[in-house]
This record gives sequence, structure tokens and C-alpha cells, in this order.
Amino acid sequence: MRIVLHVNESDLRQWHRVLVERLAANPACRVELAIGNAPSRLPAGTEALFRLESAVHGLQPRRLSAPLERGQRPAPPDSASTPPDLAIDLTGEAAASGARVWTLAFNGAAGEAGLLAAILAGQPIRAEILEDGRVLAEGRLGTEYPGVALATFEDVLARTITLIGACVETGGPGALPALPGEAPMADAGSGRPLAERALRTAAGAVLRRVYRLCYRTPHWRTGWRRCEGGDLFDLKAHPASGWTDLPDDGKRFYADPFPIETGGAVTLFVEDYVHALGKGLISAVRFGPDGPLGAPVPVLEQDCHLSYPFVFEREGEVWMIPETNQRGTIELFRASTFPGGWVREAVLVSGLSASDATLVEKDGLFWLFATVRDGGGAFSDALHLWSAPDFRGPWTPHPRNPVLIDIASARPAGRMVWREGTLWRPVQDCRRGYGAAMGLARVLRLDADGFEQVVETILTPGPRWPGRRLHSLNRAGPYEFIDGSGTAPRWS
Repeated sequence: MRIVLHVNESDLRQWHRVLVERLAANPACRVELAIGNAPSRLPAGTEALFRLESAVHGLQPRRLSAPLERGQRPAPPDSASTPPDLAIDLTGEAAASGARVWTLAFNGAAGEAGLLAAILAGQPIRAEILEDGRVLAEGRLGTEYPGVALATFEDVLARTITLIGACVETGGPGALPALPGEAPMADAGSGRPLAERALRTAAGAVLRRVYRLCYRTPHWRTGWRRCEGGDLFDLKAHPASGWTDLPDDGKRFYADPFPIETGGAVTLFVEDYVHALGKGLISAVRFGPDGPLGAPVPVLEQDCHLSYPFVFEREGEVWMIPETNQRGTIELFRASTFPGGWVREAVLVSGLSASDATLVEKDGLFWLFATVRDGGGAFSDALHLWSAPDFRGPWTPHPRNPVLIDIASARPAGRMVWREGTLWRPVQDCRRGYGAAMGLARVLRLDADGFEQVVETILTPGPRWPGRRLHSLNRAGPYEFIDGSGTAPRWS
């Protein structure tokens, strides 16, 4: 298949080269870049804003949004050849005849201009691949750095490459169902004026520096309660009783609570992040009738950051799949002397940066869910699946990976549960930042041919869970656990 990407000379960037390489890696595809002469549709001052943000936020060198030098450009298309099988318009201005034409749009506006307008207007970003006005594939794209235009621009470009690649290779993840309370996409117009944006960037950077001098950040906290009258899947709201915090000493935080009931007792595993070490390890504490019996004690430490201790019991033993994405792996551990003595039993998946791997069994198969950072971009918006006949593997990637591109509902937020024959999964809603809210999604389809879900409830922080974030949900025995953001002063 011959594919031609249409882009303007004035807007050539590194992401266009990366996209060509991604598509051309398929032996069945011949990919070319058609360069037009239309002026840039980005507002004047865009580059100045990006340079300012890079300086005040200490951002990494630009990777995808940097200009594409002339010597890096792929060969132009052969003008004498027949029309391409597929033209992909990345500008909204290409006039390609005699071929299928896909158009890239962000919040209904074509190309990078639509993306920047949405960023400057502070809107959630929805990317679409359109053919004759019909949506072929779409995704809610996000960033780990909301409010920083350049970082958002870079992260969204990375996931746009994923979306286009998936659309070419597998047909794409399709259209997205609406979220509860989601407003229709609004016209971002030209967004906030760039001069005003620059002033807000500088002022915001100063405030963040002052905050970090006074407080340890990020600092998370874990909440627990005894379930009376149903859990959050039943209530679909915070309980009237609220939550009790698991105390920390201010020099560390506890996050990603995963309880397990063994021998009639509940043991809670958490990410134990020690600020002085700059990495997480896994700690555990037993719960009695009235709550935790002491403070969490370290049970697993590695040469990389550990988090999200997905624990489960199988074949009379306790197993754990902690997040080890700094090693580029998903790994399985076994407890030889519960709650400690963890021994690595297998590497389930390797060669990728996967977050929050979550296991579930359905119809005689084991399924592994995780979000994958596909060459860059956000950690939370591209859901990949694997299946296996045994939880130890071998694991086979789903043929339609990524099965979902959605910053609002892709990333796992705890164990999946069965209710009256229906599978539910807690999901992270990161539209307003990492772990800002949590959704409860009903799984409509999970098989070798596809995956579908619909988010039916979104839970946010509030009077019964004060703070800015609500991140995960798990239950074992009579106890239910969540986590979210807290504050820890650097000085008492």
C-alpha cells in the first residue's frame, strides 16, 4: 500500500519523520511525505512561548515538536506515479484526488493549529481520524504535565503517532463512547492570547517553586474504611462515613493500596515512597478489627522504582505483579514467606514501558491490562492487552493493541470485579492530570477480536475525601481502600 502524508513546509517537525518511519516499518507499506507551501496556521509567538516554558520548567530537549532539518526529510513522492492508495492530511489543506483521504483533527479543527488552540484554551483533547466526515478512530489524548503547553504538545504528538499507526495497521480503536457529564467539544477559537499565556507560565512557575520549597511533592495518601452498606461499586459515591488516612511520617508516602485476605486476615500492600531515596518500594501492614496493626514494613525492594503491588492468591500461594516499568518489563513475584520473601518467578512481558499491570480471568483465559508509553507521550492513555492460558504465561499481545486510546479511562486503577455476571474495572481519569479522578467502567467486550467498555460513574475528591486527586480502589474482606494526594511540609 502506498501512503502519502501531506504536511506544509512551514510546519515540518520531527514527529512527521517518526510517523513515516513507524508506518514504513510495515513491509506492506510504502510511505512518502508530500510537502506543501501554505503558510503556517500556528499563531505568531508559538515558538517564543515554547522556549519560555522550556526554560522556566526545565523541560527535556524537544523531541517530536522540534523542526525537521532538510537533511532529515524522507524522499518526496514520485510525481509521475499513480495516485496513492491512501493520503493522510495532517494540515487540513491538502488537495489529494484519486485516493482515500484521511484527515487528522483535534477537537474538530484540522492539524496542529487545532491542537494548539485546544491546549491554549485548556480543553480536554480529542484526536480524530476522519474519512469523508466519518470517524475511523479517535482517542482522548493527555499529558503528565497539564498546564504546560509544550509538554502537552509533545505528549499529544507522540500518541497521535500511535493513533495513526493503529488506524493503518489494525483499523484503529474506533469511536469513543461518551463519559458521564462530558460536554460536547467546543470551538477553542484562538485560545488564550500567547502574551497572556506567557505571563501565566512565568507566574505559575514561581508559585510552583515556592510550593516545592515548602512542601514535598508529589505526596500521596491512602484511605481506608470498613465496608458497611456496600462498596464503591455498589454506592457509586463516597460513603457517608468518609475515609480514615493511613498515617505516614511526612518523609514518605503510601500509595497504590492493594489488600489481600489470607487465613482470615487482611494484609495491605502499598507503594512506600521515601522522598530521600527518590524511589518506591513495597511495604505491607496487617489489619485487625479496628484498622492497621502498626506501620507498613518494607517487604520488597529492587534496583528500580516499584509501585502498584497487584497481589493475588493462586494455587495456594500469594503472587505479586508490581510495576517495574523502569526496567521495561512486567514481572511476576511469589511470596516464599508471606508477607515477605518475594522471589521473581517470571518476566511476563518485556521491551516496553508499561504502567499498572492488572490481571483478570475470563472464559478460561487470563487477561493482562496495562497502559503502554509507546515511544513517548503520556503514561496513561494507551491501553494494551495480553492473554495467556496460565497467569505465568506465555502472554500473547492482543492483535488490536492499543485497544483503547483514552486519557479518561485507559489506565487501570485497581482490581477488576465481577458483579452479577458483568466485569467492572476501576479506571484512572487523568483529563485534569495524573490520578485526578477515578471512573467505574463496565466491560462490554473482552475477547480475541476486540475490547469495549463504558464508563458509568466518575468519582472525584470532595468533602468526604479532601484533596485534589482520587487514584485507585481495592477491597479485601471487610476493608476498602483508596488513595489520592496529600501534603507534607518539609519542616515541622
